[in-house]
Amino acid sequence: MITLRNVQKTDLEELVVIENEGFTKEEAATREAFVERIQLIADTFIVAEKDEKIVGYINGPVIPQLYITDDLFEEINENPKKGGYQSILGVAVSKEARNQGIARILFKKMEQLVKENERQGITLTCKQELVSFYEKLGFVNHGISESQHGGVSWYNMVKLQEKMINYGGISM
Repeated sequence: MITLRNVQKTDLEELVVIENEGFTKEEAATREAFVERIQLIADTFIVAEKDEKIVGYINGPVIPQLYITDDLFEEINENPKKGGYQSILGVAVSKEARNQGIARILFKKMEQLVKENERQGITLTCKQELVSFYEKLGFVNHGISESQHGGVSWYNMVKLQEKMINYGGISM
């Protein structure tokens, strides 16, 4: 069974390992970036556990604009109480826990938070090979992003709140 909770400072080492399994060195968030995210946006940094071991996470700050900008990978601010767009700077699942629907569970939880906090939707960037995965989750491809993060091409993916299904039953 997968349990979800907000991130804690003691999660740092496990999170860095999972981040580096899922992203290249150029793309991966630094240890310092994780420390900042844990301190500033714990309300939108969700950890998935199985048998008391972290198997995945999703995180990102709430931003006023529709698309993610590269400066968010350098500096973020605390989330406003209401409104804005929920950005996703990172979602990753440990190698041994992949293909079990964990990313989908994390996105459902984030959608619940979007509704509860009257956000306009969720925005993220992904590489071309993941566009179809996000489309299956209901995201719409808004084309190539201006992001140069990690030196690769990214696609803007957006899911507006009115397109989100009421899942219910997801608790932390």
